[in-house]
Amino acid sequence: MANYKIIIQYDGTRYKGWQRQKTTDQTIQGKIEAILSRQYERTIEIDGSGRTDAGVHAHGQVANFRIPEACCEGKTPEEVCEELKALFAQYLPEDIAVVDVRAASERFHSRLNVVKKTYVYRIWNAEYPNVFERKYMLHDPQKMNVKAMQEAAEYLLGKHDFAAFCGNAKMKKSTVRTIHEIEIRRIGEEIRFTYTGNGFLQNMIRIVTGTLVDVGTGVYLPEHVAEILEAKVRANAGPTMPAQGLTLWEVVY
Repeated sequence: MANYKIIIQYDGTRYKGWQRQKTTDQTIQGKIEAILSRQYERTIEIDGSGRTDAGVHAHGQVANFRIPEACCEGKTPEEVCEELKALFAQYLPEDIAVVDVRAASERFHSRLNVVKKTYVYRIWNAEYPNVFERKYMLHDPQKMNVKAMQEAAEYLLGKHDFAAFCGNAKMKKSTVRTIHEIEIRRIGEEIRFTYTGNGFLQNMIRIVTGTLVDVGTGVYLPEHVAEILEAKVRANAGPTMPAQGLTLWEVVY
């Protein structure tokens, strides 16, 4: 079995998330698997670096899949990659694009080998909406103190139990994660939150952002974030922000 790695970009607006589902064909994973399975006349499953939720976008999602050697007989890995690029370009809808295809090592796994991920959450912080990028950022006209949010973010850096920021109330696995960097900056009317860590829990970025926005609008003082972390109670943290502002930006191996 030959292993291939792909980098995918998608506008998640009209999809039910990354993960395939039995009840709908409107998932990113499902769309790509359908094309591969039809091409090679057998079931081809792909593994993604993580599961983005419904409405979440990706600039650099990574996935890998295996193709039986018999399907590529007589072709070099480079030739197969070019064929796959053409296949995706022809059959994927216009809001999904495979931007790179490479032959991968036998042991490469897009989820298990991740070293760190970067997500971006964007807020359009003006009285009027952003007409042209409304699908990719949240419109919130409230006045926000960026410095206070930056101070609050400092408490989240490092290795912590992020149970208070997990959207899965029945989570049985460890909720300990490491956040390497949080950057919050104003770019004109936009406030952009950039998070880099070794991994993130379900809805974690959206809940962390909601909590930081609460700090920015004066609901909490920055140091209250440390108390939220310590209590490990979801109800103590801020709201889960809407999906459209979130983009999986980069995955590093």
